[in-house]
Amino acid sequence: MSEFRERFLQASRAANSLVCVGLDFDPRLVPSTYDGTSDAIFAFNRAIIDATRDLVCAYKPNLAFYEALGLNGIEALKRTVDYVPDDVLVIGDAKRGDIGNSARFYAQAAFEVFGFDAVTVSPYMGADSLDPFLSYGDRGVFILCRTSNPGSGDLQDMKLADSDGAPPRPLYEIVAEKAIQWNIKGNCGLVVGATYPEQLARVRAIAGDLPILIPGVGAQAGDLDLAVRNGVDRNGELAVVSSSRQIIYASRSDDFASAARRATLALRDAINRARQRV
Repeated sequence: MSEFRERFLQASRAANSLVCVGLDFDPRLVPSTYDGTSDAIFAFNRAIIDATRDLVCAYKPNLAFYEALGLNGIEALKRTVDYVPDDVLVIGDAKRGDIGNSARFYAQAAFEVFGFDAVTVSPYMGADSLDPFLSYGDRGVFILCRTSNPGSGDLQDMKLADSDGAPPRPLYEIVAEKAIQWNIKGNCGLVVGATYPEQLARVRAIAGDLPILIPGVGAQAGDLDLAVRNGVDRNGELAVVSSSRQIIYASRSDDFASAARRATLALRDAINRARQRV
Protein backbone atom coordinates (compact mmCIF):
# COMPACT_ATOMS: atom_id res chain seq x y z
CA MET A 1 0.00 0.00 0.00
CA SER A 2 1.34 3.44 -0.93
CA GLU A 3 2.16 5.95 1.78
CA PHE A 4 -0.51 8.39 0.65
CA ARG A 5 -3.20 5.74 0.36
CA GLU A 6 -2.36 4.52 3.86
CA ARG A 7 -2.57 8.05 5.28
CA PHE A 8 -5.87 8.59 3.46
CA LEU A 9 -7.40 5.50 5.02
CA GLN A 10 -5.97 6.24 8.46
CA ALA A 11 -7.47 9.73 8.42
CA SER A 12 -10.94 8.55 7.40
CA ARG A 13 -10.97 5.61 9.78
CA ALA A 14 -9.73 7.59 12.78
CA ALA A 15 -12.64 10.01 12.53
CA ASN A 16 -15.07 7.46 11.03
CA SER A 17 -15.61 10.12 8.43
CA LEU A 18 -15.40 10.79 4.69
CA VAL A 19 -16.04 14.52 5.19
CA CYS A 20 -13.74 17.16 3.75
CA VAL A 21 -14.42 20.74 4.81
CA GLY A 22 -13.66 23.33 2.16
CA LEU A 23 -11.91 26.30 3.73
CA ASP A 24 -12.93 28.92 1.18
CA PHE A 25 -12.63 32.22 3.04
CA ASP A 26 -14.88 34.88 1.52
CA PRO A 27 -14.77 38.24 3.39
CA ARG A 28 -18.30 39.03 2.16
CA LEU A 29 -19.77 36.07 4.04
CA VAL A 30 -17.94 36.06 7.39
CA PRO A 31 -18.81 38.15 10.48
CA SER A 32 -17.62 41.74 10.08
CA THR A 33 -14.94 41.31 12.75
CA TYR A 34 -13.05 39.01 10.37
CA ASP A 35 -11.61 41.42 7.83
CA GLY A 36 -9.05 40.69 5.14
CA THR A 37 -5.95 40.80 7.32
CA SER A 38 -3.82 37.68 7.70
CA ASP A 39 -4.63 37.43 11.41
CA ALA A 40 -8.37 37.65 10.81
CA ILE A 41 -8.41 35.12 7.96
CA PHE A 42 -6.36 32.68 9.99
CA ALA A 43 -8.49 33.23 13.09
CA PHE A 44 -11.65 32.34 11.16
CA ASN A 45 -10.08 29.21 9.69
CA ARG A 46 -8.65 28.22 13.08
CA ALA A 47 -12.10 28.47 14.66
CA ILE A 48 -13.57 26.21 11.95
CA ILE A 49 -10.76 23.69 12.37
CA ASP A 50 -11.04 23.65 16.17
CA ALA A 51 -14.77 23.03 15.88
CA THR A 52 -14.58 20.21 13.32
CA ARG A 53 -11.17 18.52 13.55
CA ASP A 54 -12.51 15.34 15.17
CA LEU A 55 -15.27 14.95 12.55
CA VAL A 56 -13.34 15.13 9.28
CA CYS A 57 -10.69 13.31 7.30
CA ALA A 58 -9.55 16.35 5.31
CA TYR A 59 -9.68 20.10 4.77
CA LYS A 60 -9.59 21.64 1.29
CA PRO A 61 -8.64 25.29 0.90
CA ASN A 62 -9.25 26.61 -2.61
CA LEU A 63 -6.22 28.73 -3.51
CA ALA A 64 -8.26 31.26 -5.49
CA PHE A 65 -9.90 32.61 -2.34
CA TYR A 66 -6.51 33.33 -0.79
CA GLU A 67 -4.71 34.57 -3.89
CA ALA A 68 -7.49 37.13 -4.38
CA LEU A 69 -6.64 38.59 -0.96
CA GLY A 70 -3.02 39.19 -1.87
CA LEU A 71 -0.13 38.62 0.49
CA ASN A 72 -2.46 38.58 3.51
CA GLY A 73 -4.35 35.69 1.97
CA ILE A 74 -1.22 33.74 1.04
CA GLU A 75 0.23 34.15 4.53
CA ALA A 76 -3.06 33.10 6.14
CA LEU A 77 -3.23 30.05 3.88
CA LYS A 78 0.23 28.90 4.97
CA ARG A 79 -0.64 29.43 8.63
CA THR A 80 -3.86 27.49 8.14
CA VAL A 81 -2.13 24.51 6.54
CA ASP A 82 0.42 24.43 9.36
CA TYR A 83 -2.36 24.50 11.97
CA VAL A 84 -4.28 21.46 10.68
CA PRO A 85 -3.56 18.38 12.84
CA ASP A 86 -1.08 15.93 11.35
CA ASP A 87 -3.64 13.12 11.26
CA VAL A 88 -5.99 15.12 9.01
CA LEU A 89 -5.18 15.64 5.33
CA VAL A 90 -4.99 19.03 3.64
CA ILE A 91 -5.94 19.05 -0.04
CA GLY A 92 -4.79 22.12 -1.91
CA ASP A 93 -7.52 22.86 -4.43
CA ALA A 94 -5.28 24.47 -7.04
CA LYS A 95 -6.36 22.75 -10.28
CA ARG A 96 -2.87 23.21 -11.70
CA GLY A 97 -2.01 22.15 -15.24
CA ASP A 98 0.98 23.46 -17.20
CA ILE A 99 3.99 22.28 -19.21
CA GLY A 100 6.45 20.09 -17.34
CA ASN A 101 8.99 22.77 -16.44
CA SER A 102 6.33 25.06 -14.97
CA ALA A 103 4.52 22.14 -13.36
CA ARG A 104 7.72 21.26 -11.52
CA PHE A 105 7.61 24.59 -9.70
CA TYR A 106 3.86 24.39 -9.11
CA ALA A 107 4.42 21.00 -7.48
CA GLN A 108 7.30 22.33 -5.41
CA ALA A 109 5.14 25.23 -4.21
CA ALA A 110 2.22 22.98 -3.33
CA PHE A 111 4.12 20.26 -1.50
CA GLU A 112 7.30 21.89 -0.20
CA VAL A 113 6.27 25.51 0.41
CA PHE A 114 2.62 25.23 1.47
CA GLY A 115 2.93 21.64 2.68
CA PHE A 116 -0.28 20.25 1.17
CA ASP A 117 -0.84 16.52 1.56
CA ALA A 118 -2.59 16.43 -1.82
CA VAL A 119 -3.44 18.75 -4.67
CA THR A 120 -5.96 18.93 -7.51
CA VAL A 121 -4.62 19.05 -11.08
CA SER A 122 -5.95 19.30 -14.62
CA PRO A 123 -4.91 16.57 -17.09
CA TYR A 124 -5.70 18.60 -20.21
CA MET A 125 -2.02 19.10 -21.13
CA GLY A 126 -1.14 15.43 -20.76
CA ALA A 127 1.03 13.15 -18.67
CA ASP A 128 4.16 15.30 -18.64
CA SER A 129 2.21 18.11 -16.96
CA LEU A 130 1.27 15.72 -14.12
CA ASP A 131 4.57 13.90 -13.67
CA PRO A 132 6.14 16.53 -11.39
CA PHE A 133 3.20 16.18 -8.98
CA LEU A 134 3.04 12.39 -9.17
CA SER A 135 6.79 12.15 -8.49
CA TYR A 136 6.04 13.05 -4.85
CA GLY A 137 5.09 9.52 -3.86
CA ASP A 138 3.93 10.47 -0.37
CA ARG A 139 1.51 13.14 -1.65
CA GLY A 140 -1.85 12.71 -3.34
CA VAL A 141 -2.72 14.00 -6.81
CA PHE A 142 -6.45 14.31 -7.56
CA ILE A 143 -7.00 14.58 -11.31
CA LEU A 144 -10.04 16.46 -12.62
CA CYS A 145 -12.23 13.85 -14.29
CA ARG A 146 -15.96 14.73 -14.28
CA THR A 147 -16.29 17.98 -12.39
CA SER A 148 -19.36 19.32 -10.60
CA ASN A 149 -19.89 22.57 -12.51
CA PRO A 150 -22.77 22.87 -15.03
CA GLY A 151 -20.48 23.44 -18.01
CA SER A 152 -18.24 20.46 -17.32
CA GLY A 153 -19.93 18.40 -20.01
CA ASP A 154 -18.83 20.82 -22.74
CA LEU A 155 -15.57 18.89 -22.96
CA GLN A 156 -15.73 16.07 -20.43
CA ASP A 157 -18.74 14.40 -22.10
CA MET A 158 -17.31 14.67 -25.63
CA LYS A 159 -17.08 11.20 -27.17
CA LEU A 160 -13.78 10.15 -28.63
CA ALA A 161 -13.11 7.20 -30.91
CA ASP A 162 -10.25 4.80 -30.19
CA SER A 163 -7.84 3.80 -32.93
CA ASP A 164 -8.80 0.15 -32.49
CA GLY A 165 -12.31 0.78 -33.76
CA ALA A 166 -14.07 0.48 -30.39
CA PRO A 167 -17.22 2.57 -29.89
CA PRO A 168 -16.59 6.22 -28.96
CA ARG A 169 -16.43 6.93 -25.23
CA PRO A 170 -16.71 10.17 -23.25
CA LEU A 171 -13.49 11.95 -22.39
CA TYR A 172 -14.01 11.59 -18.64
CA GLU A 173 -13.92 7.78 -18.98
CA ILE A 174 -10.64 7.99 -20.85
CA VAL A 175 -9.22 10.25 -18.12
CA ALA A 176 -10.21 7.67 -15.50
CA GLU A 177 -8.42 4.94 -17.48
CA LYS A 178 -5.34 7.11 -17.92
CA ALA A 179 -5.25 7.73 -14.17
CA ILE A 180 -4.79 4.01 -13.60
CA GLN A 181 -1.79 4.05 -15.94
CA TRP A 182 -0.35 7.10 -14.20
CA ASN A 183 -0.79 5.60 -10.73
CA ILE A 184 2.72 4.16 -10.59
CA LYS A 185 3.43 5.40 -7.06
CA GLY A 186 -0.09 4.69 -5.78
CA ASN A 187 -0.82 8.36 -5.11
CA CYS A 188 -3.25 9.14 -7.93
CA GLY A 189 -6.92 9.99 -7.38
CA LEU A 190 -9.80 11.51 -9.31
CA VAL A 191 -12.22 14.41 -8.90
CA VAL A 192 -15.85 13.60 -9.79
CA GLY A 193 -18.78 15.81 -8.85
CA ALA A 194 -21.72 14.64 -6.77
CA THR A 195 -23.90 16.50 -9.27
CA TYR A 196 -23.37 13.68 -11.80
CA PRO A 197 -24.04 10.44 -9.89
CA GLU A 198 -24.35 8.18 -12.94
CA GLN A 199 -20.99 9.32 -14.25
CA LEU A 200 -19.56 8.91 -10.75
CA ALA A 201 -20.67 5.28 -10.71
CA ARG A 202 -19.05 4.75 -14.11
CA VAL A 203 -15.78 6.29 -12.94
CA ARG A 204 -15.73 4.10 -9.83
CA ALA A 205 -16.27 1.03 -12.00
CA ILE A 206 -13.35 2.03 -14.23
CA ALA A 207 -10.98 3.35 -11.58
CA GLY A 208 -11.25 0.44 -9.17
CA ASP A 209 -9.66 1.42 -5.87
CA LEU A 210 -8.40 4.89 -6.72
CA PRO A 211 -9.46 7.55 -4.17
CA ILE A 212 -12.19 9.88 -5.43
CA LEU A 213 -12.69 13.44 -4.27
CA ILE A 214 -16.39 14.29 -4.55
CA PRO A 215 -17.36 17.98 -4.50
CA GLY A 216 -20.82 19.32 -5.25
CA VAL A 217 -22.93 18.40 -2.24
CA GLY A 218 -24.59 21.17 -0.26
CA ALA A 219 -24.65 24.45 -2.14
CA GLN A 220 -24.37 22.72 -5.53
CA ALA A 221 -27.26 20.38 -4.63
CA GLY A 222 -25.62 17.06 -5.45
CA ASP A 223 -27.50 13.98 -4.24
CA LEU A 224 -25.51 12.90 -1.18
CA ASP A 225 -26.89 9.38 -0.89
CA LEU A 226 -26.21 8.59 -4.55
CA ALA A 227 -22.80 10.24 -4.38
CA VAL A 228 -21.74 8.05 -1.48
CA ARG A 229 -23.17 4.83 -2.86
CA ASN A 230 -21.68 5.42 -6.29
CA GLY A 231 -18.40 6.90 -5.12
CA VAL A 232 -17.06 4.63 -2.38
CA ASP A 233 -15.18 1.40 -3.07
CA ARG A 234 -16.50 -2.06 -2.19
CA ASN A 235 -15.50 -1.49 1.45
CA GLY A 236 -17.33 1.81 1.73
CA GLU A 237 -14.06 3.75 1.71
CA LEU A 238 -11.64 5.61 -0.58
CA ALA A 239 -13.94 8.56 -1.19
CA VAL A 240 -13.88 12.00 0.36
CA VAL A 241 -17.00 14.17 0.18
CA SER A 242 -16.26 17.88 0.14
CA SER A 243 -18.56 20.61 1.40
CA SER A 244 -17.58 24.25 1.76
CA ARG A 245 -20.29 26.88 1.98
CA GLN A 246 -22.83 24.58 3.62
CA ILE A 247 -20.46 24.15 6.57
CA ILE A 248 -18.28 27.20 7.08
CA TYR A 249 -21.17 29.60 6.40
CA ALA A 250 -23.84 27.60 8.22
CA SER A 251 -24.12 30.77 10.28
CA ARG A 252 -22.88 34.23 9.40
CA SER A 253 -22.96 35.40 13.00
CA ASP A 254 -20.50 34.94 15.83
CA ASP A 255 -21.75 31.38 16.40
CA PHE A 256 -20.36 30.30 13.01
CA ALA A 257 -17.95 27.77 14.52
CA SER A 258 -20.59 25.91 16.53
CA ALA A 259 -22.92 26.02 13.53
CA ALA A 260 -20.12 24.59 11.38
CA ARG A 261 -19.68 21.75 13.84
CA ARG A 262 -23.39 20.90 13.73
CA ALA A 263 -23.39 20.95 9.94
CA THR A 264 -20.26 18.79 9.76
CA LEU A 265 -21.67 16.27 12.23
CA ALA A 266 -24.92 16.07 10.27
CA LEU A 267 -23.03 15.52 7.03
CA ARG A 268 -20.75 12.88 8.54
CA ASP A 269 -23.69 10.95 9.96
CA ALA A 270 -25.64 11.16 6.69
CA ILE A 271 -22.62 9.86 4.77
CA ASN A 272 -22.13 7.00 7.22
CA ARG A 273 -25.77 5.99 6.93
CA ALA A 274 -25.34 5.87 3.16
CA ARG A 275 -22.15 3.83 3.54
CA GLN A 276 -24.03 1.23 5.54
CA ARG A 277 -26.32 0.72 2.57
CA VAL A 278 -23.47 0.01 0.15
